Amino acid sequence: MSTLNVNLSIPFPSSREAEIVYQVLRVDKEPSRSSVSKELTLDSNLLKVEISGTEARKVRVALTSFFDSLILVTETIQQFGPPALTFDYY
Repeated sequence: MSTLNVNLSIPFPSSREAEIVYQVLRVDKEPSRSSVSKELTLDSNLLKVEISGTEARKVRVALTSFFDSLILVTETIQQFGPPALTFDYY
């Protein structure tokens, strides 16, 4: 059986927005029974996503779920405005 790989690079207006989206979406692991894996990485303002699996239907479902979550997070950011810079005080 061959593995299907989908690689996405999603740019954001700022690295802070990309980091927020990354932090929110990285906690949603694929169920172990799904036979699909998802890996998120962050490179400045670029969110990179790799989804792979052996069944096209399951990869499609994982992609649809990912895009639904991505849309929700980005719409939330748009609704409340761009994230403010945060400063750590020691």
